[in-house]
Amino acid sequence: MSAKTQEPVLPGWFSEGKEPHLIGSRCEACGTYYFPKLTTFCRNPDCSSEQFSEVPLSRTGKLWSYTNAAYKPPEPYVAPEPFEPFGIAAVELDKERMVVLGQLVKGVDLATLKVGMPMELVVDVLSEDETTAKTTWKWQPAGGQK
Repeated sequence: MSAKTQEPVLPGWFSEGKEPHLIGSRCEACGTYYFPKLTTFCRNPDCSSEQFSEVPLSRTGKLWSYTNAAYKPPEPYVAPEPFEPFGIAAVELDKERMVVLGQLVKGVDLATLKVGMPMELVVDVLSEDETTAKTTWKWQPAGGQK
């Protein structure tokens, strides 16, 4: 990561540090997990609860699907210039069994990915200016293998 000031692009959506994780919520009545956090009403059709606990979500999971972003996404996405294509992974979290999308870390070769392989969450730089590095969660093969 950069030596610049680190600032999450979405404050409150993920933790940073040695073992970062996504921050979600869990319905106190039925146990359904949500990401991003839900605070209004449970979307489980069998539940009418409005009570949620903030919870750390699994930082590991299985690759559910993946693709490449070969074009520059539209605003408000901030893409570095010149634009370089990047990979996107859909990962099913180990405990919660929900699928969360995120970029793949730079250098992951899509040709080496296999649906079902173990993945882990990391925090990495999304964009930078002269003083600040905006961070977000990204996925990489477990163990940092590229």
